[in-house]
Amino acid sequence: MVAIKRLATVDADFKAQMDALLAFEAAQDEGIERTVIGILADVKARGDAAVVEYSNKFDRLTASSMADLELSKAEMQKALDGLPADQRQALEAAAHRVRVYHEKQRMEGWSYTEADGTMLGQMITPLDRVGLYVPGGKAAYPSSVLMNAIPAKVAGVKELIMVVPTPGGEHNQLVLAAACLAGVDRVFTIGGAQAVGALAYGTEAVPQVDKIVGPGNAYVACAKRRVFGIVGIDMIAGPSEILVVADGSSDPDWVAMDLFSQAEHDELAQSILICTDAAYIDRVQASIEKLLPTMPRREVIETSLTNRGALILVRDLEEACAIANRVAPEHLELSLADPDPWIAKIHHAGAIFIGHYTSESLGDYCAGPNHVLPTSGSARFSSPLGVYDFQKRTSLIKVSKAGAQTLGKIASTLAHGEGLPAHAKSAEFRLEN
Repeated sequence: MVAIKRLATVDADFKAQMDALLAFEAAQDEGIERTVIGILADVKARGDAAVVEYSNKFDRLTASSMADLELSKAEMQKALDGLPADQRQALEAAAHRVRVYHEKQRMEGWSYTEADGTMLGQMITPLDRVGLYVPGGKAAYPSSVLMNAIPAKVAGVKELIMVVPTPGGEHNQLVLAAACLAGVDRVFTIGGAQAVGALAYGTEAVPQVDKIVGPGNAYVACAKRRVFGIVGIDMIAGPSEILVVADGSSDPDWVAMDLFSQAEHDELAQSILICTDAAYIDRVQASIEKLLPTMPRREVIETSLTNRGALILVRDLEEACAIANRVAPEHLELSLADPDPWIAKIHHAGAIFIGHYTSESLGDYCAGPNHVLPTSGSARFSSPLGVYDFQKRTSLIKVSKAGAQTLGKIASTLAHGEGLPAHAKSAEFRLEN
């Protein structure tokens, strides 16, 4: 029997139990930190030569120069053309849906003119160049290519550089096909901290980017953290999470599998069920026991559910929503007979999946909204990746001669109050005597 925790809000120590359940600190391994610092410094100093050396060492390659580590657009197109018909159709359908959704997010500039002729506004411009990190080897995710690249292109990013490690020289055709569909401009078969360094600092072959997005392992996450400030980054993602709010009206097998869908990512993933019906929780537990032996990643799922999963009994749905907001999960499913009235009660979640037919897995691949979501409670202050992450806002200020008379007196008074006389004089020079 899976030893998944059973909690109830009526328990005297429920708050302490929840705090323990949600406690997660992504402790930085000092060995990883030291390694990454060394690699980044080397790439910054030696450029292409360092990137080639590390790629050969870590990915078992025999490249002699960066020319051996860049793929042509023809190779990307060949990967797309060579896909089985069903895979190509699925990839194209997913790409279309992701593009349509993100086109709604495109921001536009605005301005207004005051009575004295002063114009104030905001200009929206895309980033010039973005780097997209894509995991390689066993962890190859074409869906991540679509979710990261398409919003960038919709935003108007001029050049999108993709880096993807190819251990043993193995190229994942689905990943390359997705890059072709999404409009990636250049692809380098490099990975790890050396790829992050190449994108952040620029080398002879790899142009410096303005922002790095995309998931990676602990070395990649550490490297992104280290180069933040030199370039922008999307986020430092924690383990995957799902929280299901249920009222007992759905098939317990569906809920059990939805919990599995995140637990199978890795042993640190978190799957939580919150329900108003104790008997239904028992049924979901029974479904877990029945379905787990059929899962190829059974051991990973079981470890995840045992260490970080929970089945929580609540008094009512109001209480369920309050706990959901406390958790602020990456994925939140409202597995309810009548879910719509409860949507407004959820204030903190990366994405909300509404109703019995909306499995979280649809959001991962093809529903349309982005699957790059805030984790570890950061949905309290963060948003899904979107077009807005690839656009920046610039303030526009055009003060008229009349406006300078009004604003200049205000600025002068405040500047003197702050002890900044040059600021004051700058405004006063434009005042008419």
